[in-house]
Amino acid sequence: MITISPAATTEILRLRSKQSHDHAFFRLRIEPGGCCQWFYTMTFAETLQPDDTVYPCDRLQVVIDSQSLTYLEGLQIDYSEDLMGGGFRFHNPQATQSCGCGHSFGTIS
Repeated sequence: MITISPAATTEILRLRSKQSHDHAFFRLRIEPGGCCQWFYTMTFAETLQPDDTVYPCDRLQVVIDSQSLTYLEGLQIDYSEDLMGGGFRFHNPQATQSCGCGHSFGTIS
C-alpha cells in the first residue's frame, strides 16, 4: 500500500492541473541511479501499460509498474515547504540506505 499525505496530494493535484489532460494518472516509479541504487520519478500518464497497478489514494489514481512496485510497497509520500522551497519527502520502509537529498535509496536485494 502507498500512502500520500494531504499536503502531497494537494501539490500533485496542483501539478496535474497544469497538464494538458487534467484527468491524467499520477505515475510513480523507480529507476536505477542517483546517489544510491535507485531514485524516485513522478510523472503523469494518460494511458496504462499492461504491467501497471492502479492504487486509489484519496483523490488520486497512482500508477506503479510491476518492477517498481516491489521497491515501493509501504512508501509514504509527503510534501513540505521550508526556507529552501518546497519538495516531496519519501519515507520508504524498503530502503536500507538513502542519500542526503532523500530522492535516492538503496536496498539489500
